[in-house]
Amino acid sequence: GTRYLEGPLTVLSLTTGNVVNRYRHGQINFKIIRDKALGKRIEIVNSVRLQDEYLWGISEVPSSWPAAALEAQAIASRTYAYAKSLKVRTACDCHLYATISDQTFAGYSKESEPRFGNFWKDAVSRTIIDTSTSLVVLSNGKPAQAYFFSSSGGATQTTRDAWGEVTAFTQSVPDSASVDVTLNPRFASWKASSTQELVAKAFLLPNVVSLEILSRNQAGAVTYIAATSSDGVTKKIRGDTFRSRAKLPSPWFSLVSVQN
Repeated sequence: GTRYLEGPLTVLSLTTGNVVNRYRHGQINFKIIRDKALGKRIEIVNSVRLQDEYLWGISEVPSSWPAAALEAQAIASRTYAYAKSLKVRTACDCHLYATISDQTFAGYSKESEPRFGNFWKDAVSRTIIDTSTSLVVLSNGKPAQAYFFSSSGGATQTTRDAWGEVTAFTQSVPDSASVDVTLNPRFASWKASSTQELVAKAFLLPNVVSLEILSRNQAGAVTYIAATSSDGVTKKIRGDTFRSRAKLPSPWFSLVSVQN
């Protein structure tokens, strides 16, 4: 059967591992999924209004950030969600996932944060014009894919740089804050390592004895990188593909050494 929770103060708490998220707005549906690999599992879908209720729960930036930054994030998140809402995903019977696969959605946990939760909610409200209109970024009348990220490596990439797809609304612009260690202590510069197994798997090779960066784009990110195996086979892949498969923080990297 179906059970409904009603009332203006109804808050539902869901625990996943050590994370507890609370939900208050919209309608929540629970569905039992039978999966051959995972067995039975519960699918939870929270249906909320896009222009405000969904945005109140987005937890992508600290609510203590300056008001203008929060408003910009609200507009970017609404635009991203709007673009995704044009198609229902059959895998989840939903438009967006509540994780970094799309955007982190924490529900009522975000707006109810001590001290700063209202700062975020108020910023969202300031991007709403009236009951039928709220701010989004459009390109030729359609919602732009409003990608956002924490660090750029010093300059933003275009979608052509990152994924090989040209979009007129993405341009490479300087981003000095990303390489300022005071503002970005974690990723102004970084060091990372990857295992031989991961690197070989990234190139679909049995092993890797050498790596070579073939090209960089105008922003400085690696666009293509090549690997050679012990039997002399060389393969090249996109820098973003390598970064993802080798579990590196970004495609802004230089090679230090390769050890077998």
